[in-house]
Amino acid sequence: MIEADLAIIGGEILTMTQQSQAGNSAALKGAVLVSENRIIAVGDEAEIGPYVAKKTIDATDQVVMPGFSNCHTHIGSNVLLRGLNEDAKLFEWLQSMWRLKQNFDHETLRLASLAGLAEMALAGITSFNEHFDAYSVSPEINALETIPLRATLGYGFADIGLYGDLKDWSYGALDNFGEIAKEHHNTLDGRLRVALSPHATYSCTEKLWRQCADVAGEHQLTIHTHLSEGQQEHQFVSDNHGMTPTGWLHSMGLLGPHLTAAHCTTLTDDDIALMAEHDVKVAHCPISNAKLCSGIMPIRKLMEAGVTVGLATDGPASHNTLDMFQEMKFGAITHKNHNLDPELLTVSEMLEMGTREAAKAMHLDEAGTLAPGQLADIIVVDLNNAHCAPRYDSQAALVYSSRADDVIHTIVDGQVVVENGVLQGVDLQGMLGELRERAGNLRQRSGA
Repeated sequence: MIEADLAIIGGEILTMTQQSQAGNSAALKGAVLVSENRIIAVGDEAEIGPYVAKKTIDATDQVVMPGFSNCHTHIGSNVLLRGLNEDAKLFEWLQSMWRLKQNFDHETLRLASLAGLAEMALAGITSFNEHFDAYSVSPEINALETIPLRATLGYGFADIGLYGDLKDWSYGALDNFGEIAKEHHNTLDGRLRVALSPHATYSCTEKLWRQCADVAGEHQLTIHTHLSEGQQEHQFVSDNHGMTPTGWLHSMGLLGPHLTAAHCTTLTDDDIALMAEHDVKVAHCPISNAKLCSGIMPIRKLMEAGVTVGLATDGPASHNTLDMFQEMKFGAITHKNHNLDPELLTVSEMLEMGTREAAKAMHLDEAGTLAPGQLADIIVVDLNNAHCAPRYDSQAALVYSSRADDVIHTIVDGQVVVENGVLQGVDLQGMLGELRERAGNLRQRSGA
């Protein structure tokens, strides 16, 4: 008799396991059993055999799948910037955003982080790769104690350009990063990791990049950065270093399997070959890239080269929502149209890009699939809605018809964080009301 803490029964299970590479993602009917924070059985209930569970979720006629991994985003800061500066070019947008960031306070950031975590949990995002750009990380750590998603929090560094004011803070934090890692890495029952997030090739000098590499190597941490995000960055690095942004990082020994590079819209063929050779992970943000006119990632070439490409929302200021359903649909149709190839990026590939491949892109090898031994990061999606009818194919409905509020259960690390569409343990409307008041004060004192 198998003893489980949680049983999810009766659903259509999308495992996102490796066998799906040959065609449509593996789907089966049956149950998913969880003990503590791990999946202990997946499959037909007759094959699993007798079991008892402390809690049962009936997912009959619903889809059970891995939670989404949002492999590049900015939560605390960008929630506060959502909707403030629309219809702007990338670098103009960055400059106006910096004015508000300089006036952030910890309690407002904590509430903004809570709002971002709530939005992701309700939308089926169970893990995320945070790039902190120029503000304190501790408010989001506090928020994660309330809404327990799985997170890699990258401490942002810069020493020139727009974020040049962070120079002293950046070097001071790097000098003491061993203490930061000791205090926070692999904490919150293993759900929280820390990383290094040098901002970009136009905002970090060679000295800062090399120190980040040294610190990451010393403490076995990952690096998460923006790379090749538009022609302006490409031109800056070419003018100052005589090579592409990817080539410059390669010249300093920064490329490697520990690196997650976000955006990557202006890659050359040589850049792609270097990424494949060094097993660099890529976070693809198609909506943000389009909105800020940063270009279109050469996704066919990256995939053909064998580069891991995961899907990501970027922040709520440049995407406006933390919704991986939107990202899957927009990403698929954008690349089909750009390449004039309707067979490019199948529904299975888009689902894998948002789950298994996105988990790989943020170095979570134990997430992104439903299999015995994997972390119990699971969502249940209800497709019995008018906008999904008549639902001939669940995978097609998930990519092209479904939306964030179709998620009815979100389980992270074996804990039910969203049940029947309700976020657990948080007064959501009360928290959002307080955030609106504080955000209005922030805007007023920033002159935005």
